[in-house]
Amino acid sequence: MRRKRMNDRSSNRPQRSSLWQKCTSFRALKQVHAFMVVNGFNSNVSALREFIFASAMVISGTIDYAHQVFPYIAEPDTFMWNTIIRGSAQSLDPLNAVSLYKQMERRSGKPDSFTFPFLLKACTKLSWVKMGLGIHGKVVKFGFESNTFVRNTLIYFHANCGDLSVASALFDGSARRDVVACSALTAGYARRGELSVARQLFDEMPVKDLVSWNVMITGYAKRGEMESARKLFDEVPKRDVVTWNAMIAGYVFRGSNELALEMFEEMRGAGEKPDEVTMLSLVSACADLGDLDVGQRIHSSLLEMGCGDMSILLGNALIDMYAKCGSIERAVEVFRGMRRRDVSTWNSIIGGLAFHGHAKESLDLFKQMQRLKIRPNEITFVGVLVACSHAGKVEEGRKYFNLMRNEYNIEANIKHYGCMVDILGRAGLLNEAFEFIDMMEIEPNAIIWRTLLGACRIHGNVELARCANAQLLKLRRDESGDYVLLSNIHASRGEWDGVEKVRKLMDDSGVKKEPGCSLIEANNIAVMQFLFDSNSMINSRTKGF
Repeated sequence: MRRKRMNDRSSNRPQRSSLWQKCTSFRALKQVHAFMVVNGFNSNVSALREFIFASAMVISGTIDYAHQVFPYIAEPDTFMWNTIIRGSAQSLDPLNAVSLYKQMERRSGKPDSFTFPFLLKACTKLSWVKMGLGIHGKVVKFGFESNTFVRNTLIYFHANCGDLSVASALFDGSARRDVVACSALTAGYARRGELSVARQLFDEMPVKDLVSWNVMITGYAKRGEMESARKLFDEVPKRDVVTWNAMIAGYVFRGSNELALEMFEEMRGAGEKPDEVTMLSLVSACADLGDLDVGQRIHSSLLEMGCGDMSILLGNALIDMYAKCGSIERAVEVFRGMRRRDVSTWNSIIGGLAFHGHAKESLDLFKQMQRLKIRPNEITFVGVLVACSHAGKVEEGRKYFNLMRNEYNIEANIKHYGCMVDILGRAGLLNEAFEFIDMMEIEPNAIIWRTLLGACRIHGNVELARCANAQLLKLRRDESGDYVLLSNIHASRGEWDGVEKVRKLMDDSGVKKEPGCSLIEANNIAVMQFLFDSNSMINSRTKGF
């Protein structure tokens, strides 16, 4: 019996009974818990250990239930504390691991060499340097610093968010022969951008595990050094999904979206199964490319992988991709099919509908969002105000702008102000737009004044156009488009002297008219046709610029 307990302790997991092996769902877990309560919840230590292990580590999405039940365990042993701390450290809210350790101290629990690595991993995920240093002090106090598992986690913590000099000091001696310690320190230097040091450590490693290969490939990819990443990728003895993901994400990050898609095809050809991270990168690549056909193929691949009930992140990415590729109908279809949504989901669809001119549908969704008590943020209101602008809804625009500030306490940023100027300008309320800009609580930028200048052109208001142009010239004098807008306003009214004055102002300022061009795609070949160069501005009383 003693040997069995020692084995349980060393592996940090209990022997699974046939009852617990069948406990594979939240419903089954609650049934077993009910059985335990009926038969004296705290009377069987072995059953309690199994319960905590199943709820904190085995069954997906049940860690919160473990937190609810754990306080009712009269005398949790070290294994139970370690298990729930470990599960919390690996969860989406690792803060709970630190909170549980404090409870463990208050309830006179006795930590062992398994307790502190889980805590240090939680501190690393949270980037809690001060707390991590405190845990390091506890490690020294309890005499666990020489334990290989603890030492390697200390190296990992200090390398990633603590003190690199401490990580290097811990690495000296026997740790240099430990592949886990080598990988941890290499990862720390790579993630902090010190790739030259990381590469030196990597090259000196007596044995390189897959983690160290992935760390270096990811480090190069994050820096956009895809040639170096590809070289290592070609040399790695064995690849996993992380290796492929690093390359795909690196190409997307650098804007080489075609190469990312080629890498995906290569990945599938090698028999590697993509995961959610892979698909997120690919959907992002399709959005940037605006390639609807490829985007639909990626979406089909997701459904083939059994991702019908996809995550919020993936759903949001698909909505964004379809909206950017011009298929707002498919974006709405994805939105309607999502069982779980967050504020970003609503923002994506509200903004997508607004930018595609579906103002009514966009505003209807915002009202639905309000009915469901989902709190909007500053991005939500950008979409709402764009919808009001496209629909010419001036009063609704004012209402939502005030709602954002007064009810939700969201400070207006330059985008919100720009939307309001656009709303007023499109409606011909140019004087009000000018007064609105004058009352802004932040400094208007060139986009604000250019929006007003464009509205002045549409409505033929020369006086306000001159004022807007004067403000633009204060910000920058080398933007030829601003001069062209003002010139066209004069030309549309037949004020050719005004056209000449703007032309002279451009010449005096040394501004050259940018060559106009159109991009024509034929047989996948982009042909740039120059319509006129910078010296071919037409000095004509019939055409202006």
